[in-house]
Amino acid sequence: MSERGEPTKPGMSERGKLTTGTTGPLAGGGRTDPVTEATEAFLAHRNLLFTVAYEMLGSAADAEDVLQETWLRWAKVDLGQVRDWRAYLVRITTRRSLDRLRVMKRRREAYVGPWLPEPLLTAPDVADDAELAESVSMALMLVLETLSPTERAVFVLREVFDVGYEEIAAAVGKTLATVRQIAHRARRHVDARRPREAVSPSQAREVLASFQRALDTRDLQGLLDVLAPEVVMISDGGGVKQAAPRPVIGAERVARMIVGGLGKARIALTGEPTVVNGNPALLLRVDGEIDGVIAVRVEAARIAGLYYVRNPRKLTRIASETPLTVK
Repeated sequence: MSERGEPTKPGMSERGKLTTGTTGPLAGGGRTDPVTEATEAFLAHRNLLFTVAYEMLGSAADAEDVLQETWLRWAKVDLGQVRDWRAYLVRITTRRSLDRLRVMKRRREAYVGPWLPEPLLTAPDVADDAELAESVSMALMLVLETLSPTERAVFVLREVFDVGYEEIAAAVGKTLATVRQIAHRARRHVDARRPREAVSPSQAREVLASFQRALDTRDLQGLLDVLAPEVVMISDGGGVKQAAPRPVIGAERVARMIVGGLGKARIALTGEPTVVNGNPALLLRVDGEIDGVIAVRVEAARIAGLYYVRNPRKLTRIASETPLTVK
C-alpha cells in the first residue's frame, strides 16, 4: 500500500533493487512486534534514504530533518499492508523532500551571496562508485539546483537510483506519461550543463595537488598554469564569513584574487587533501582552525570549477564520514 493508501506497484530496477513481492526484510521468519520490524527496516535503509534526501536538497541538515519526518510517518504504517518496505520508505522520503525543497527554494532567494551544497566527508567506497560520486559532486549538485523541485526529484530517482517510472509517478503524484516527459526534459537540461568529460580520481588528485602547491607558495603563475582559462570560482560564506558576492570568472581574475587575498590577510593557510562528496578536495585551515572546503571540477587536466564553502553552518559534516549509497 502506498503512502496515500493505494496498493504498491513494482517499480524499481536493478541498481535500486526496490522490487516488490516480499513482505519485508523479516519475511520468512517468525514475526516480531511491529515497532521492532519498523525500526529494523528503517535502520536497514537509512543510508539510502539519507542519500535520496541529500541529492534532492543539497543540505545534510535538511536531509536529516526529512529522515525524522519519514520515520514518524513510517512508524504509523500498517506494515502488513505494505508489499515492499524499501520502496515505500523511498516514496515517503521523496514526498517529504519535495515539500521541503519547495520551501528551501524560497528561502535561498534571501541567502547572502552564492549558495553551495553542504559538503560531506565521504568514505572511499563512494569515490569507487563513479556514478554515485558524480551524482553528489559539487558540480552536478549545482546543476540540479537549476531544476524545478519535481524535475529534480524525477531526475534523481530515475538517473541516480534507477527507479521505475511507475514508482516515481506514485512518489511525485504525477501521471506515468507526465513523469516520462519530465524525466526526458530534466535529463536533457542536466546533460547540457554537466561536466563534459569524466576524470578519474587519480587525475583529479594530481591536478588538485598542483593547485595546493601553488596555493601554499602564493605562486601566481602556478595557479594560472593549473586553472582553465574560463574557470569559475564560487565561494559561499553565508553572510557569516567573507566571500565573493558573485562568481568570479577567468583564470587571471581568480588567481589574482586568491594570491592578493592571501597577501592582504597575512594568514597561515594550509591545505589538507580529503575526499568530499566522493571527489578529491582540500580542507583548508587558518592558524590550525578549519576555514573551509574547496571542491573542484577538472576538465582537460585543469580546474574548470572551484567551489569554496566557508559558511560554518555547512562545515559540520567534514569531521566524520557520511555513508552514502544507492542500494
